[in-house]
Amino acid sequence: MRSMLSAARPAALLLGLCLAGVAAADTAPPVTVKTLLTTDKTDIGQPLVLPTHHPVLIVSTYDIAPGARLARHKHPFSRYAYVLAGDLTVEFDGGKQRQYHAGDIVVEAVDTWHFGSNSGTVPVRLLVIDQVEEGQSSTILAK
Repeated sequence: MRSMLSAARPAALLLGLCLAGVAAADTAPPVTVKTLLTTDKTDIGQPLVLPTHHPVLIVSTYDIAPGARLARHKHPFSRYAYVLAGDLTVEFDGGKQRQYHAGDIVVEAVDTWHFGSNSGTVPVRLLVIDQVEEGQSSTILAK
């Protein structure tokens, strides 16, 4: 009888741990959703432009070293970026500038010449989301 009780103790302990785990899972906080942005306009006030035929989704990461500057370019469709790290400056033809920092969302200008640069001391890391029409580029470089 004694050996049966000894064998039952680990099983009881294991059952107790499992039940405690279930109880802990029941008290875990619910999923939290925080809306970061709701807009129908770019950062310079233009309406969003989406592909109308055969849309293709492109998701990219960009790493921009301190002091680096992207080439002057424009986008035919709306482009969105989430700044994961660093400080980004975007300058438009005519001299207008926008500053973005970690945690900011960039709703890029459409069909407007601009360039971005890392204005900080740490690398800029971006998560970039494009929707383009099949066969078209998300970025047009200035010549």
